[in-house]
Amino acid sequence: MNEDLYLHIFNKQNDIDEVPSNEVIAAWALNVLNLLFPERATCMKYSLEEIHSRFAALENELTELLNATTACDDCNNELVSKNFFKSLPALYHKMNTDISAILTGDPAAKSEFEIIRAYPGFLAISLFRIANALLHLDIPLIPRILTEYAHAHTGIDIHPGATIGEYLYIDHGTGIVIGETTVIGNHVKLYQGVTLGALSVEKYMANQKRHPTIADHVIIYSGATILGGDTVIGHDSIIGGNVWLTRTVQPYSTVYHQSAIKVIDTKNKD
Repeated sequence: MNEDLYLHIFNKQNDIDEVPSNEVIAAWALNVLNLLFPERATCMKYSLEEIHSRFAALENELTELLNATTACDDCNNELVSKNFFKSLPALYHKMNTDISAILTGDPAAKSEFEIIRAYPGFLAISLFRIANALLHLDIPLIPRILTEYAHAHTGIDIHPGATIGEYLYIDHGTGIVIGETTVIGNHVKLYQGVTLGALSVEKYMANQKRHPTIADHVIIYSGATILGGDTVIGHDSIIGGNVWLTRTVQPYSTVYHQSAIKVIDTKNKD
C-alpha cells in the first residue's frame, strides 16, 4: 500500500548530501563558547599550549563541517575557517559588551558568571554573533542551524542575517523575534515577546529591507510589535508594552499603549 512512498524516500535519500547532524554543528559552536568563556566549562583549566591546541582543533573541525555543507566544489574552506577564527577577538569583545549590558541593566543579575552560565539571552545573542560572522563569510546552512538551535533552547528567534550593535540587553527573552534585515544599534534593551518583523512576507521581497531599524539607546518593552523595513525607532526612545508600530518614531519619543483596566473590590461590596 505504501510502496510508492517507500520508493520516494529511497530515491530521495540517495540524492541528498551527507550533512552532519544539527547537534554536531551546534556542539562545535558551543565548544567555541566554552573555550572563550571558561565559566561555561566544568572546571577545566588548560595550559596556554593546550588553549592554542584547542582553538586549532576547533578550526579544523569547522573546515570539516564546511567541507560537508558548503555548496561549492572549489571553496577554500581552510581559508574561510582561518578568517572566522581571526574574527574571534572582535566577536569576543561584542559578547563581553552584551554581558556588561545585562549585568548593568538587570537588577536580578548577581555576577558575570551567572549571566554566562544561566542567562538564555546571553546564549541566544552569542550563538547569533557566531552565526552572523559565518554568514558574512558566505557560509550556507550552518548559520541558520545555529540560530534555530538557540531558538529551540531559549525561545529567542534571531535571524543570522540581522545587524546588531554592541551592548544588546535581552531580558527574559522568551518570544522575541528579530527578522533577517533588522538593524539594531548600540545599548538597546529588548524584553520578552518583542517582534521586529516585516509588514509583508511576500517572496518577491526576499532581497529587500523588510524589518525595522532600532537606533541606539532604545528600550522596547514586552509584547511590542514593530514592523516594516522603512520603520525607524529614533535613538533614546522608549516603546511601551503591547505597542503595535508600523511607522517611524522620532528620537527621544515615548510610545505607549492605553488600555482601560477596572478593578472591582468585591470584598467590600454591599
